[in-house]
Amino acid sequence: MATTITSNAPPKSFSFTPLKTLTSRSSSLCFPPRKNHQRLCLSINAAVSPPPSNATRNAPSPDYRVEILSESLPFIQKFRGKTIVVKYGGAAMTSPELKASVVSDLVLLACVGLRPILVHGGGPDINHYLKQLNIPAEFRDGLRVTDATTMEIVSMVLVGKVNKNLVSLINAAGATAVGLSGHDGRLLTARPVPNSAQLGFVGEVARVDPNVLRPLVDYGYIPVIASVAADDAGQAYNINADTVAGELAAALGAEKLILLTDVAGILEDKDDPGSLVKEIDIKGVKKMIEEGKVAGGMIPKVKCCIRSLAQGVKTASIIDGRRQHSLLHEIMSDEGAGTMITG
Repeated sequence: MATTITSNAPPKSFSFTPLKTLTSRSSSLCFPPRKNHQRLCLSINAAVSPPPSNATRNAPSPDYRVEILSESLPFIQKFRGKTIVVKYGGAAMTSPELKASVVSDLVLLACVGLRPILVHGGGPDINHYLKQLNIPAEFRDGLRVTDATTMEIVSMVLVGKVNKNLVSLINAAGATAVGLSGHDGRLLTARPVPNSAQLGFVGEVARVDPNVLRPLVDYGYIPVIASVAADDAGQAYNINADTVAGELAAALGAEKLILLTDVAGILEDKDDPGSLVKEIDIKGVKKMIEEGKVAGGMIPKVKCCIRSLAQGVKTASIIDGRRQHSLLHEIMSDEGAGTMITG
């Protein structure tokens, strides 16, 4: 701090001037003269720093960050260059925070050399637009009854809105995504489900032709696929997104299939959230179905995993999509984020 003393004529009367508030800029503080004393001016050249914010206090140290990256190396080496098919749905689609978490996880995985493919449905958005058009939503055995009008809305919402929104979010986060549906490049060919007389245009996957995906993945793009497709005659069908993800994973020889859900995973006791089964093989999970431990909406998800494993997928996981960064937890840690089923 520099100090400068200057002399002035004695003042005629005593006066007091309050000190000015310190700021981060250089300033001069002038103290009022006492009687028979010289006027004293201090030239201050010091910046006053604000107190550290809570975010700064709580920020991980550089050493901690390096340690985390170092611990991730074995997982990056294990999965680098491998195809990972992710089915995106549930709470992760409706919460902006969870949606941002999934997008950032996908971008990070792509950046470290994995080849992620995202498959999505969009039930909440479909219900929203059906309600706006005064079209009632009807379900049977967990499947949406889909007449011609509803099918048109499903295609518009999934392909035109949800798909392009996800593509935009991934692009904005630093990767490059390409939006597709089962129609594009004959990626998927549909056929009606056996009880189509009751369900309408609800389909299942008859064939997969992944040729349109291979060059995209090879060049580092992230395909984002809406779960609608047409049959050989061109009729569009609404297909369960879990089923689409499983069939794509099998056709691509994926290393891993991951289904994001609104539950912790497969529970030994469905009434006890703490009874999560971390890892199980096909034989074990089939036994759980027979014993009634796997029931309701979990059965089609488990069967989807079993079918993909039987066709060559290495592992299939049902994970808790309500958890922030659940994809990273599942792929980049030994702990995982749900239940992993092995062949």
